Amino acid sequence: MLRTIRKATQLFQTEGIAGLYRQAQHKVEYVRRNRAYQEWIARYEDPHDRDRKRIEDEIEAFHIKPVISVLMPVYDVEEKWLRLAIESVLAQSYPCWEFCIADDHSPSAHIRKVLDEYASRDDRIKVVYRHENGHISAASNSALELVTGEFTALLDHDDEFSPHALFFVAREINEFPQVAMIYSDEDKIDPRGRRTAPSFKPDWSPELFYSLNMITHLSVYRTSALRSVGGFRVGLEGSQDYDLGLRVSEGLEPGKIRHIPRILYHWRSIPGSVALDSSQKTYAHDRARKSISEHFERSGIAAKVSRGYRELHRATYVLPDPPPKVSLIIVGKGRKDGAERIRANTAYTNLEIIETEEETTASEIDFGSLNEASKKATGSLLCFIGTDSVVRDERWLDELVGIAVQKNIGAVGPRIVYPNRTIKSAGLIAGIGEGMGRAHHGISKYRLGNFYRLQAVNDVSSLPADCLVIASDLFRSVRGFEAETFPKEYADVDLCFRLLKQGCRNVWTPWSEVIQSTERKFPRSLELDTLKRRWPEYFECDPYYNPNLTDRAEDLSLAFPPRVPRT
Repeated sequence: MLRTIRKATQLFQTEGIAGLYRQAQHKVEYVRRNRAYQEWIARYEDPHDRDRKRIEDEIEAFHIKPVISVLMPVYDVEEKWLRLAIESVLAQSYPCWEFCIADDHSPSAHIRKVLDEYASRDDRIKVVYRHENGHISAASNSALELVTGEFTALLDHDDEFSPHALFFVAREINEFPQVAMIYSDEDKIDPRGRRTAPSFKPDWSPELFYSLNMITHLSVYRTSALRSVGGFRVGLEGSQDYDLGLRVSEGLEPGKIRHIPRILYHWRSIPGSVALDSSQKTYAHDRARKSISEHFERSGIAAKVSRGYRELHRATYVLPDPPPKVSLIIVGKGRKDGAERIRANTAYTNLEIIETEEETTASEIDFGSLNEASKKATGSLLCFIGTDSVVRDERWLDELVGIAVQKNIGAVGPRIVYPNRTIKSAGLIAGIGEGMGRAHHGISKYRLGNFYRLQAVNDVSSLPADCLVIASDLFRSVRGFEAETFPKEYADVDLCFRLLKQGCRNVWTPWSEVIQSTERKFPRSLELDTLKRRWPEYFECDPYYNPNLTDRAEDLSLAFPPRVPRT
């Protein structure tokens, strides 16, 4: 109770009554989603006996049977949680593992007793007892010294693996033998064993990773990659796993980072843990920002890292001096003063404005007209924006340009909201309602969204031309909008898919906001049929949308049933 009052007081001091109201909304949504999750677990997660037999047969047929080393640092944890963590490894359906445990000089006698007991029961369990307390990074490195497996999975001393966690990891390695880094979905588990707060994640999204540690649990690394970066860094305790993920990912091609869209890890939610309250260890967030800043320095990226929404992080990219010229291309026929109004509320000075000659309905865009306008542009970046747009933050364009000039970036879009502050667009999702969906459409812009994605910069499969920034050379190199095939509705989606295919990332950011009152629908049509035939892979599985989430609505709620087979 005292902790709740203290948090509410702090929130009131920083965000006022509005912050308390938003927090109450978050709590209501949290309860609603957890009720749905309990039903989801009961319906779809418990494997039948025939599933277990199928798993055994598949393991027997694996071409590669890698030894997976489970790495666990231990320090003075309660005996019941320690036993549950160890038992979760012993219960794995995949048998080719070793368990490498380092005790960080725990003062409690039960730690050695429990570890010795399990080590005597199973010779796959290795234990080292440190002679002094060095904290979690040093202890993790001591455990890493014991590792002989080709891959290493990380486990905290009070958490649990799901029973088939290592099986699904081994399957991923068999399907993608060059993989170097694997992460899964996760949830939280309370002292009574009740599971809550599932985190259903997208595939690898560097921009989201700069906002929060999206790979936390379960994370698995090729052991050689761990050792090549020197293991865990001392001095970054609390965010040592985040820092590790940043350093390992720097040298990897995106295809060597794999996401398993299954709950394979249960994060213990008990008093004092970050799982229960992310504000418990504020130093961890400061160290995370330090790690992200150093990652940018090593990568040659000019960016500043600061606190984002609540405990999230925000990367702000430093614009070149002088900033590149932007050609602002006005989309649609609307208010005649649209261009002047946008310019008047934009601090970005190196601008030219180009108005199109299009005549369309509110739900359509004349993409041929936009192509013609782009040919007149002299800017190194193009910004397509609806004529009805209202901007309130004069730095809205700085944010979009800062991202768009980074390496391997395709299209960049802002948070587009209706005048009532609900979401018009937070990126587009392929496969919703058998067509295109608008992520988080219609919900309050203050909500967290699925996996905090309404408040964090993240990668998306596509963005609408209602407001979109792209480098001019890139736009022209992919031949712009394919207006002959998609004259009115889906050329912007097709453009974004072509950018993905070329290895670019399309990015959505909540740190730039545009208000628009017109509705833009993505109807079933011949254009949609053509789009689906051209890009079946994205409609089958949007890489930035988890298949455990619904394909029937735009609210990113749970799928009943999920589009992931039971085994």
